[in-house]
Amino acid sequence: MAHWEIVLFFFVIASVYSSVGFGGGSSYLAILALYDLPFKEIRLVALVCNIIVVTSGVVIFIIHKQLDWKKIIPLVLVSVPLAFLGARIKLSEHTFFIVLGCTLLVAAILLWLKTNPGIKDDSDKQTSFFMSGFLGGSIGFLSGMVGIGGGIFLSPLLNLLKWDTAKKIAVASSVFILVNSVSGIFGQISQLPANIHRIQLLVLIIAVFAGGQIGSRLLVTSLDPFIIRRITAVLVFFAGVEVLAKHL
Repeated sequence: MAHWEIVLFFFVIASVYSSVGFGGGSSYLAILALYDLPFKEIRLVALVCNIIVVTSGVVIFIIHKQLDWKKIIPLVLVSVPLAFLGARIKLSEHTFFIVLGCTLLVAAILLWLKTNPGIKDDSDKQTSFFMSGFLGGSIGFLSGMVGIGGGIFLSPLLNLLKWDTAKKIAVASSVFILVNSVSGIFGQISQLPANIHRIQLLVLIIAVFAGGQIGSRLLVTSLDPFIIRRITAVLVFFAGVEVLAKHL
């Protein structure tokens, strides 16, 4: 059975992260890294929880007609196969946690950077197909290797590029996380341990589903994404420091 403090952490993380279009995979990994779970299993748990959180969010966004497929498809077209390839790379436990810790610190910096809240809804600004493919592919590869969805990198970078409004960037990040998490799981299948803690995984799925429902509805309404991004940056920074302190 899962430690109940982990269940609570996962519920809160899902609530906060889904409100800005994230799945929370980076923080799930950081929390699980503090417990004695098998190294290869924690990446599976993080990706499955990612999928649970963002799937419900994407459904809500479809209902509210907030998906711009013409701009989203170039981001995910290259990221999906590269996330699969990244997940196929075999890392030692020590190397994995060092890469994870560094990844979290970089993500925290990107999230903290102050950018304009987004472009206007009536703007026709377009990002080139090549730029979108390069950006999505690079993040997808790193995401597959580490075991996160990649939205925590994609969202602040798209804000810096003024890719679209803040809310549409959050929606695109949810789709990006969903497809990359699925691809990452397929890439990890051959490396998964035989004795997965299924009951623990089920309990955590229920926790993040409940939290994700709350956060996704806050995103659809009027929650300020900038404030949540700053809160997320602080959480991710301390998580990265904790992981590095434990494994350096």
